[in-house]
Amino acid sequence: MHYQSFLIKYAEIGTKGNNRYMFEDALVHDIRRKLSRAKGEFRVTRERGRIYVTGRDDDFDDDEVIDCLQHVFGVVGICPMIQLENTHDYRAISDKVLEYFGEVYGDRKLTFKCETRRADKGFPMHSSEIDAEIGGDILDHFPNTSVDVHHPDVRLRIEIRQYINIFSEVLPGPGGMPLGSTGKAMLLLSGGIDSPVAGYMISRRGANIEATYFHAPPYTSERAKQKVVDLANEVARYTGPIALHVVDFTDIQLRIYDKCPHEELTIIMRRYMMRIAEAIAEKRNCIGLITGESIGQVASQTMESLYCTNEVCHMPVYRPLIAFDKQEIVNISEKIGTYETSIEPYEDCCTIFVAKHPVTRPHPENIRKSEEIVLETMKPLVEKAIDTAELIWCDGK
Repeated sequence: MHYQSFLIKYAEIGTKGNNRYMFEDALVHDIRRKLSRAKGEFRVTRERGRIYVTGRDDDFDDDEVIDCLQHVFGVVGICPMIQLENTHDYRAISDKVLEYFGEVYGDRKLTFKCETRRADKGFPMHSSEIDAEIGGDILDHFPNTSVDVHHPDVRLRIEIRQYINIFSEVLPGPGGMPLGSTGKAMLLLSGGIDSPVAGYMISRRGANIEATYFHAPPYTSERAKQKVVDLANEVARYTGPIALHVVDFTDIQLRIYDKCPHEELTIIMRRYMMRIAEAIAEKRNCIGLITGESIGQVASQTMESLYCTNEVCHMPVYRPLIAFDKQEIVNISEKIGTYETSIEPYEDCCTIFVAKHPVTRPHPENIRKSEEIVLETMKPLVEKAIDTAELIWCDGK
């Protein structure tokens, strides 16, 4: 069946009191942005706690529209529906319901329940009366059906408002909060499984994100860089366009590798990554950093290692995966479509210069002493890395 309209359901936004309209406006804006890529023209409106997407003509693909809506944060449910004008005529509703039911379910053997909400109190029948009458009409026209008010196969929903909304499916959305309703943060994006998921999860809470990737040519290939661009594009299907800052990290890594204790290489490199990402974040008006770290997953993610890494940051560092195990992270990456790209066999700069026996319980004082060896010579390298960062726009296409 080709649907005319889609009812958009949200959840958390409804708790926002007097500020609710701001979140609804942000959600409407993001829905319009997503649908601008779909075939056809659409009208997105909100009315008394409801958001509607309506095709201006029939020249659109239902599946494409649903896919767009399922990538909009803040949407918890998508209801493909048919609408008709509310003329206070029961027979018009019944005829449309029977047409809908026949097209969607045909002669299938199933149970159903009618659920009517009468927001228009001027309609001459009460909700319970409409439920009973519609249920009887369905039973008369579709003999393979039966009523089950507790566990029906189909919940037929009728909303009586300015228009009559008829629907039975509620397709899941990603949930969360609409983009732009919080702030902006900088994601440290690698080619692994974790960081794309971390960016998705923080963006799901309404944050706009940018990303920084540390590239180390010739030790990391152009294909490794392209892998990260691909990941950023996949995440951008949910988050909107991502500004990806590609930092040449080679000279900094080599200086650390030559001068610092090898068991501390990863921690010191991570500290410089955080410094550089924070400097770029400040230039880009971000108010936090995002990492994909999870306690104990690798040597650089023990609590002691995270303490040492965090020491160099002034901005808050958001770690949405901090208590997740690997399988939980993998499950989300598969859900959002980044997993297959993440496991492509291209090394990033963190895996190239790994010590055989990295320290797992580093002490901040020891790390600071090791950094003093390269402190003065490192300043111009860091400034150069920041100033020469390449900017790539990833818009999810």
